[in-house]
Amino acid sequence: MDAPKKQKIIDEQLALEKAGNYCAYQERSQQEVRDKLYEWGLWPAAVENVIVKLIGDGFLNEERFAKAYATGKFRQKAWGKIKIKQGLKLKKVPDVLIKKALNGINYDDYLETLLNIMEKKAALLKEGDTYKRRYKLHQYAMSRGFESDLINDVLTTSHL
Repeated sequence: MDAPKKQKIIDEQLALEKAGNYCAYQERSQQEVRDKLYEWGLWPAAVENVIVKLIGDGFLNEERFAKAYATGKFRQKAWGKIKIKQGLKLKKVPDVLIKKALNGINYDDYLETLLNIMEKKAALLKEGDTYKRRYKLHQYAMSRGFESDLINDVLTTSHL
């Protein structure tokens, strides 16, 4: 079966309305909205007009998006700052806003989260060799986006 064809939106006002609903549903980056507008078939000039209007109306705010993304990924998925930063870079958020969003993560909560994910992983590991065990825990925490020096600190201070 053929997939149903997507209806193209040429009217800028209709696109603004749909994009407003798209942004009202959850925080979006400018790039996500821009991609969606192009997907709908809007011309580049119309896309930029819609983006400007959405920013003016308060539907789009990169700083608010960056903070929501960073806290959401940290609290819900227990991602480290490196992985969060990569995600924000993919969404083309400016470095200044990325830094601001990452600074909004409480350091004590961050350490506690790192310790919790490492304890959970340690409980699942059946490795007997201490060095291999520490290596696997280190790799796991790095894959979650945590900084190597912080992981080493946790490994030396805790008995994992």
